[in-house]
Amino acid sequence: MAKPSGPGGNGNSRPENRAENDHRDDELERRRQQLEATLATRRQTAREGEKSAGSNGVTGYGQALKLSSEFIAGIAVGVGLGWIIDRMAGTSPWGLIVFLLLGFGAGVLNVLRSAGMVTDAGIRSPDKKSDEPEKK
Repeated sequence: MAKPSGPGGNGNSRPENRAENDHRDDELERRRQQLEATLATRRQTAREGEKSAGSNGVTGYGQALKLSSEFIAGIAVGVGLGWIIDRMAGTSPWGLIVFLLLGFGAGVLNVLRSAGMVTDAGIRSPDKKSDEPEKK
């Protein structure tokens, strides 16, 4: 088996192939420089964002703890109310089941409100401005 020769390693060292390889090399070099410029601007933007964000990881943990506690609190209140109603009215287990489901819904709604996905009046549309009244 013969070894390939030439800069491309494919054995083609004719002048027309060299011109084609030079064109490819020039194109690759242009794309590499463009990529380096793009990465440099993104790195600079990321560094500026890190400086302004401060301790972003701790803030994320705090937000996660807040959202999870609001969800669990909604379920716990629903279970507690259902259990009390079952004891007073003697409707076991229906009060617990109904209020568990209501507590789950309330917990989900609290999480969505805290995350900013739902306003007090309803679901916020991402493409509609909040200042505009709805057309009927």
